[in-house]
Amino acid sequence: MSTGEPPQVRLDVSDGVAVVTLDRPEVLNAFSTRMGLELEAAYRECDARDDVRAVVLTGAGRAFCAGADLRRGGDTFAAPDPESFRSDPFTVHAWDVRKPVIAAINGHAIGLGLTLALQTDIRLVADDAKCGIVQARRGVVGDLRSHWTLVRAVGHARAAEILLTGRTFSGSELAALGAVSRALPAEAVLPAALDLARDVAVNTAPVSVAVSKAILWADPAPSGAEVDRLERLAHLHLMGADDAREGPLAFLERRTPEWRAALSADFPADLFPDAGTAP
Repeated sequence: MSTGEPPQVRLDVSDGVAVVTLDRPEVLNAFSTRMGLELEAAYRECDARDDVRAVVLTGAGRAFCAGADLRRGGDTFAAPDPESFRSDPFTVHAWDVRKPVIAAINGHAIGLGLTLALQTDIRLVADDAKCGIVQARRGVVGDLRSHWTLVRAVGHARAAEILLTGRTFSGSELAALGAVSRALPAEAVLPAALDLARDVAVNTAPVSVAVSKAILWADPAPSGAEVDRLERLAHLHLMGADDAREGPLAFLERRTPEWRAALSADFPADLFPDAGTAP
């Protein structure tokens, strides 16, 4: 997207890891329509590129994302066009990317900032960050399917506490509730996320990870019997292939694995037709 203005989302790829940065630090990375479109484009690129093995989503400056830009005051949530309005405007989400997406919540994640992070696979947060799905205190409700993603993460009772009170929680409190994996000092969040992403990029088989992620995010959530069926078919696809041989050999020989399969050629799209970002 070329508008002559600086991008609001940056994408940097190095050593198998893509870092996607929300880049409006002057407004604490408050969300905009343009930011959403650029984030979708970044997710599409990350999904399509075989040299990207893991993704880290973070914010520039001292915040992750402050949510909706409230500078319009009382018109911030003006009545929308009922034909075109969507509370989740994305057509591509973090769960569509067939690689782990790790949120490095380096600072405040308010409203849409937190609901956006909830769409990722793994979340690390600054222990002193202010975080909350505060929409009930703004006269609206949680967005980006947060009534689904949050319940999946923490269960009904804790999701109700977060959504119905509209409270702001510290990063440490979110970790205690189970909404994030770990709370760390702010300066340690991005390095920890990068370390995790690099470990995934080197040591996990790309098709294995993509298949596992597809099962985890299946919607509607599959029954135990359906998971058993999917896992069986996944094993039939993977066992006997080069990477199923390379994994044990690399472990026994105490060396770094050399994975050969690529998502672009070897992902079982017939088993998971909804996975990935291709139209």
